Amino acid sequence: MRNIIVEELRIAPIEEGATEIVERKGVGHPDSVADGLAETVSRALCKMYLERFKTILHHNTDEVQIVGGQSAPAFGGGVVLEPAYILLVGRATTEVNGKRLPYRSVAIKAARDYLERNCPHLDVDTDVMLDCRIGKGSVDLRGLYETKKLFANDTSFGVSFAPLSETERITYETERYINGPLKKDLPEVGQDVKVMSWRNKDQLDLTVAAAMVDRFMPDIDHYKSVKEELADKVLDHVSKMTSRNVKVFVNNADNYEEGVYYLTVTGLSMENGDDGSVGRGNRVNGLITPYRPMSMEAAAGKNPVTHVGKLYNVISNIIANEIAEESGGDILEVHVRIVSQIGAPIDTPQATSAQLILADGVILSQVESNVRGVIDNHLSNISSLTQKLVNGEISVF
Repeated sequence: MRNIIVEELRIAPIEEGATEIVERKGVGHPDSVADGLAETVSRALCKMYLERFKTILHHNTDEVQIVGGQSAPAFGGGVVLEPAYILLVGRATTEVNGKRLPYRSVAIKAARDYLERNCPHLDVDTDVMLDCRIGKGSVDLRGLYETKKLFANDTSFGVSFAPLSETERITYETERYINGPLKKDLPEVGQDVKVMSWRNKDQLDLTVAAAMVDRFMPDIDHYKSVKEELADKVLDHVSKMTSRNVKVFVNNADNYEEGVYYLTVTGLSMENGDDGSVGRGNRVNGLITPYRPMSMEAAAGKNPVTHVGKLYNVISNIIANEIAEESGGDILEVHVRIVSQIGAPIDTPQATSAQLILADGVILSQVESNVRGVIDNHLSNISSLTQKLVNGEISVF
């Protein structure tokens, strides 16, 4: 029997609150680059282990660090003076039955491929220094490998909520729009994009930080026109998703009189001093939401088999969204928290809590059974998340 607690939460839904702050860091933000590299290296190691041994061996690659470089951007094209330093660090099974594995070459190749796919203006050969210091561990497969038992390898918790508020959805979609379809019209905009949203009642202000690629910018007039076009396109895009009054601010720190512009060589701020670390950016749902329950767990790079700090954050997000979607409006908000005990089966947490904000006229007994069923079903099938994570079907940032 699983310890599942379902209760009514007697607070106002977030949409009824006067204020809201939401943030999303795009794929090129240094913290997101660190998350992406950590998760990519983990997936590459998983695939190597599966190919060779038909099982995923122990590893955690969730300690990637990025030390910003130095650059001299200029209208028409500048140069990277000192490459950013990227440290791949963590633990992995590096030796099996006395035979060493090519774990470092696998990790470096995966990291290079990720940077080439997601940072198209970055020259991976010259603009970054990739260093792999993943630690050493060994296993004897003639014994039973620990993850076969599916016991939690940490005491941790996962937390999520659903559904997203309008401000949260707009924040997420705005970054995806800028780093997606908008690139066809504005290739001058780099991949390092951050969106910060501030809602005060029905006024929604979006502050967008977007690194501009200098070689596409012949002069300051072109830079200004791109900023204006970016703001106009974002405003048009967002206005289709809300009836609130919207203002968009782009690169608000620019000071034309003093020659301050968000100009970069690579479209990434890590080229010029900005550092990054795993777990400092978006949560598993892709957002940073100080008005909502959040975990501080760094999910990216943790092993997808028994690390509950990863699995419980992922599955709590899935559970929360399914409960909200299936309620037919009876549940206005759901907050899900799952806590583990190290050494306990991952499908039997110490406790799973679902707190529900109910619509007017709805009582807990009307929805409790279905909520319990959703939670129980997903926990029963938690091991199915592993392959989806390995395949990259589930984002963790």
